[in-house]
Amino acid sequence: WHPDADALTVQRLKAAGAIVIGKTNVPLGLTDWQSYNEIYGTTNNPWDVSRTPGGSSGGAAAALAAGYVALELGSDIGGSLRAPAHYCGVFSHKPSLDLVPQRGSGPPQTPAIPGRGDLAVTGPMARSAADLALELAVVAGPDELMDGIGYKLALPPPRHDKLADFRVLVIDKHPLCPTAVNVSAALDGLADRLGKLGCTFLRTSPKMPDLARTTRNYVELLAASLGADTSPEDRLRIEAAAQALSPDDLSLQAALLRGQTMSHAAWIRTSGIRGGLRAAWQALFGDVDVLLCPPMPTVAFRHDHSSPQRARQLDIDGNMFPYFDQLAWAGIATPNGLPATTMPIGRSDSGLPIGVQIIGGFLQDHTTIVFAEMVEREFGGFTPPPI
Repeated sequence: WHPDADALTVQRLKAAGAIVIGKTNVPLGLTDWQSYNEIYGTTNNPWDVSRTPGGSSGGAAAALAAGYVALELGSDIGGSLRAPAHYCGVFSHKPSLDLVPQRGSGPPQTPAIPGRGDLAVTGPMARSAADLALELAVVAGPDELMDGIGYKLALPPPRHDKLADFRVLVIDKHPLCPTAVNVSAALDGLADRLGKLGCTFLRTSPKMPDLARTTRNYVELLAASLGADTSPEDRLRIEAAAQALSPDDLSLQAALLRGQTMSHAAWIRTSGIRGGLRAAWQALFGDVDVLLCPPMPTVAFRHDHSSPQRARQLDIDGNMFPYFDQLAWAGIATPNGLPATTMPIGRSDSGLPIGVQIIGGFLQDHTTIVFAEMVEREFGGFTPPPI
């Protein structure tokens, strides 16, 4: 199947002079942090071919890290821009919700019509923060067939032009999923270096919203979105499993089950809770300029194509956890529509890249990208893998 027209973002890139050389690999259904399928096979991580490059935009991150291309375009609903950048040691930017139009970015054979997003976004990937800004400037802005009829884009400038002026909140622990020691250590090291440069950096804030509640709310909404096309037979099975849950089960696995078959009325209530949480997160960014946290709980993990996906386990420092607990760190920026720039900040003892997620207030996309650019200038950024 071939679409009748390019996605709007691709049209804009071509109009700006970009040369599109191809499409990169993604997981089946865009629902994995690995990029493999029966048609195009398995994409490997250029730093260690026994490991995943991430997903959904894993092929994009691998192509960037390996030097095939200078710019890429990906999407993100559950870390699909952030995880691949973290795993492959490159840069990505998850834009504020609806900053980049998604017309033509849907699944095959779906109509390319304008519309608003609920969780998913489309955004740039590159090997430097400056290139993220370059690509974002091309693809951002309202769809000419919808909001563009009456609106023009006018993003605010970066909050600061000196690294020492930034107010930085650092979080490396999540109540619903542990963070690997090497990932936490890299983030702590960055925080220490920023502090020595004069940044005001905090480990907590009285305005910090409930992280566990935010993440559970996000996972329920995500599951509702991804479960929209569930077959009647699977829906009955999932409903039975959800009804068997204890009301006290507040795990992410329980949130996934509850969300997959929620009614429209339940979705409205859950989305209403999201609205309150969004306001709380936006208030936090009145006191801080950026929030730093891990993009994912571990470095790139080894290929695991076992089925069913829900039965997979993730090794975090020798302890096993449910595979989908990895959604935890995607649950700040995604449900709140916030911008999140991911950049490399170090490597593990085994040489695997470690990144940081830089989150800002709504439509403060220039702030997170410029912060990344300053960190890159001060401490370094992308280095090519030894291939």
